Amino acid sequence: MDAGNTAWLLAAAALVCLMIPGIAFFYGGMVGSRRTLNMILMCLGSASLVAVLWVAFGYSAAFGDSVAGLGLLGSLTEYAGLGQLLAEDPDAVIPGALFAAFQLMFACVTTALVAGAAAGRMKFGAWMVFAGLWASLVYFPVAHWVFAFDSADGSVTGGWIANTLGAIDFAGGTAVHMNAGVAALALALVLGRSAGWPHAHGKPHSRPLVVLGAGLLWIGWYGFNAGSALSAGQAAAVVFLNTAVAAAAGLLGWAATERLRLGRSSVMGAASGLIAALVAITPACGAVSPLGALAIGALAGIVCSLAIEWKYRLGYDDSLDVVGVHLVGGVLGTLLIGLFATDAAPNGVSGLFYGGGWSLLGVQAVATAAVLAYSFVLTWVIAKVLNLTMGLRIPPESELQGIDLATHAESAYLNDDEPVELGAPAK
Repeated sequence: MDAGNTAWLLAAAALVCLMIPGIAFFYGGMVGSRRTLNMILMCLGSASLVAVLWVAFGYSAAFGDSVAGLGLLGSLTEYAGLGQLLAEDPDAVIPGALFAAFQLMFACVTTALVAGAAAGRMKFGAWMVFAGLWASLVYFPVAHWVFAFDSADGSVTGGWIANTLGAIDFAGGTAVHMNAGVAALALALVLGRSAGWPHAHGKPHSRPLVVLGAGLLWIGWYGFNAGSALSAGQAAAVVFLNTAVAAAAGLLGWAATERLRLGRSSVMGAASGLIAALVAITPACGAVSPLGALAIGALAGIVCSLAIEWKYRLGYDDSLDVVGVHLVGGVLGTLLIGLFATDAAPNGVSGLFYGGGWSLLGVQAVATAAVLAYSFVLTWVIAKVLNLTMGLRIPPESELQGIDLATHAESAYLNDDEPVELGAPAK
């Protein structure tokens, strides 16, 4: 065991765990005051459920030896219960239990991200069932495709995207952000629009809470990206630097776009630009130079700020812009690897702008299309079946009263128990 690598990954896992309350606060501030407790509990509850499933069979499905060598799903029984990770492996650089814990946080974060599309109108029980099914049928298989690499001696077969296709996704642009973003779109379509959408509940009740959540996510993202190097060395350092500069460029890109379009730059926009850039740099952080990271971050801030308007034009109620930020940002970052990748970066592959031709962009596009298609279809089927059996929506009167009181018999703030009035324009 390498003590330095182990210590770094322990810290990185804790940083990724910090992203779970970060998402809860970020989403919780973006919704109305009568929805915030439900939003927080959706994030924390789903993350807790995923942890249980991860021990039971999730880690095995994601990182077990691929069934029949097809690269589609790991063996469900190979690591069932994770008891096999208790004994120290003398050939391992880091403890197997630590790797399982680190990857657990990715599974928790990804599932929690989907909750943003269902804010304020989905039964909590239905959400928990959905989250368990979605993690099992969508996230665990896709994580196997993207994160499970063949063993050096050939004894263990990993996922098809990582090995057969050879696409680059350093920390989860496909498996995490794109996956969660397109799942949010499918869930929002099945759920339908909120009562009074787009006017009712359109105003974030606490912008400071949003910024607090974004700050926690920003800090945690260094563990998310740099921790994915699985060692405390040059690769982690380059990834850390690229993550930092991309985030800064994204904030400025979104703020500048708002300034040009609306005549002012907002705090909400700055926070959203920060997150959009972090999403986009996630797959590319080990493949590009700092200049490439700046370009990807700035483009993410600009493109995602425009993409959040799609829900109004197309008529789907993605309450907290999971589609506009995570789906669009994930696709953008994954595809831009085909342009900005340089063989001087840790991944060691060149894209079009560095003499590598078009082939890498084609590989990245195939990985993107596969994850989008699989996640959307499976998510839509899961949501549709649950809607037809147990029902997804809370009663209309509960939606008007506010889901916090109606579902949890709690209010986030004193004297916040008055019924919601529809028709006020969103601001």
